[in-house]
Amino acid sequence: MTEVKDIPVGYKATELGVLPEEWKISKLESVAQIIMGQSPPGTSYNETHNGRPFLQGKAEFGEVNPKNIKFTTDPKKIAPLGSILMSVRAPVGDVNIADIEYCIGRGLAAISLKKGDNQFLFFLLQQLKDEIEKEATGSIFKSINKAKLSGFDIPLPPLPEQHAIATTLRTVQEAKENTDAVIAATKALKAAMMKHLFTYGPVPTEDMGRVALKETEIGPVPEGWEIKRLKEISKIFSGGTPSKENKEFWIGKIPWVSPKDLKLPILDDVIDHISEEGLVSGSRLVPEGTIFIVIRGMILIRDVPVAIITKPMAFNQDLKAICAMPNVNPTYLLYAISQFTSHLLPEIGTSAHGTKRIGTSAIENFLVPVPSEDEQNTIANLIGVVEKKLAAEQSRKEALDTLFTSLLHDLMTAKIRVSTA
Repeated sequence: MTEVKDIPVGYKATELGVLPEEWKISKLESVAQIIMGQSPPGTSYNETHNGRPFLQGKAEFGEVNPKNIKFTTDPKKIAPLGSILMSVRAPVGDVNIADIEYCIGRGLAAISLKKGDNQFLFFLLQQLKDEIEKEATGSIFKSINKAKLSGFDIPLPPLPEQHAIATTLRTVQEAKENTDAVIAATKALKAAMMKHLFTYGPVPTEDMGRVALKETEIGPVPEGWEIKRLKEISKIFSGGTPSKENKEFWIGKIPWVSPKDLKLPILDDVIDHISEEGLVSGSRLVPEGTIFIVIRGMILIRDVPVAIITKPMAFNQDLKAICAMPNVNPTYLLYAISQFTSHLLPEIGTSAHGTKRIGTSAIENFLVPVPSEDEQNTIANLIGVVEKKLAAEQSRKEALDTLFTSLLHDLMTAKIRVSTA
């Protein structure tokens, strides 16, 4: 309970915490129109743009606005333009803004403030998502009904402050969206560049018709390139895990890598660290420039992640460590492996316990193209430039995500006030 003496001037104690005196606490039903979705007859569905755009649930949500696939000729419930679409069935609480009128199925609700800024409501409901989820019921698939939504308490600043809060958050949201677009474009550029480099070598696009190619087990490559098994151009090591029971093994400064750490191709640091004793007990230390590839875990359902380390690290048994021979550029080898990991997908098996895995033989006999050292260096440098751009944009996105989360909380709880002038 907040003591009266601890409440700043101009603020008041409420059931939602200490808030400005001019902010009101209202039941959602008293300040907003709530429309619960209703699914049209299945016979009315189509994907030929016949009828009204139809949304079934959260699966069609984007960052801000949804993108429908289906249409219906027999709509039952309509979400007005500008209303807030909320997922009310597994998952509960995710929101989007209706950029047009949509027919909504029973997985969604449409919420509009009667006298307020729906953009503000969009951000407010994001802040309240955890609280809304707590009101959901159901043993298998959680859902929330209209009665629960109607009785939800929300804070409402005066309309000018709603506008100011929404504008501030929207500015950061747009920066996030722009960064996402740059990341997507950079990824597409990297993919196109790698396809070109590993087919024609480091030559300009206008000269690729002059490159003599040969067909190989992994596709066409320049005639002078060799195709080699991974075990012929690198040393491959297995990892291990120190005993979890000995806590001293897990109090140290040696980075210890597991599949969850392979989110980016360049691995600078990790969360887990082990001691020298832990290293002797169960893991192996490998040098800077080593490539890790995931060989076990459910992550293999989607992809075969690889990464190169920028300092010595230890690793667990779900990875293989690949140390390039002296005449092979480690960064080139990273990109070569990345380009052809699709050839490993047929090698993914399932253990008796249901875990996805790739056998040692498949890794050792994995085929990669090997050009001259000069070509390796050029290819590594060209892709590296794009990789640095991608890493910078991803760091920017992480910073914007952190800023948005912090601002969302502070603005919606009045820890920070914005000018309405």
